[in-house]
Amino acid sequence: MAWSAPCGGVPPAGLRYRLRYRAGDRNAVAPGEPVGYNADMLSGEVIGLRARLESDVPVLHRELYDDVEVRSRADARAWRPIPAGSPASPFVPADPSDHAAIFSVVQLADDALAGEATLWAIDTHNRRAHVGISLRPAFRGRGLGADVVRVLCRYAFVTLGLHRLQVDTLAGNVAMIRAAQRAGFTLEGTLRGAAWVDGAFVDEVILGRCAGATPDRPDRRGGR
Repeated sequence: MAWSAPCGGVPPAGLRYRLRYRAGDRNAVAPGEPVGYNADMLSGEVIGLRARLESDVPVLHRELYDDVEVRSRADARAWRPIPAGSPASPFVPADPSDHAAIFSVVQLADDALAGEATLWAIDTHNRRAHVGISLRPAFRGRGLGADVVRVLCRYAFVTLGLHRLQVDTLAGNVAMIRAAQRAGFTLEGTLRGAAWVDGAFVDEVILGRCAGATPDRPDRRGGR
């Protein structure tokens, strides 16, 4: 599963991401939702989200940016060569922002770096944001994507107090669509011919989830 292109949206700087419950835990939301916080990360069933480290950058850049075909489906801009050590790398740690929350994804079993996850275009007035995730090739196909999205949801709804999250991805990005739906998102619509990818216009889809919806209880309400 790659970006919310292979696994979400149109974040800052033009990126288009092709995106443990414990009984009695005071931070728990519902079965299937992630548990609260460890000392240095947000944890789900199998993955954790932590701050981006400088040591993450060359790995993420090499596997998620230098793959031209994958990156071209995950970025709203035309791919261009960027050295891993360049400050222009999309994975360089950024200063904290009210408009985005950027995480590295790690596998809890061994702390292995699995990819990145982002809340972008955070709108504190309307209390909404977009979700994007990207997993390294070796970590795709393991079902990690849904756990990443659930943890992002919990952070957004419980910690940030947001009301709505949205995933924007290519219609052919089955991995991201399934991960979002398993995390309680509902398919809301199709944007016909909205993305220029590999020499052709292709459709994008929008999935949404509002606070209070769980993987076992998809949201069916309209409005805010």
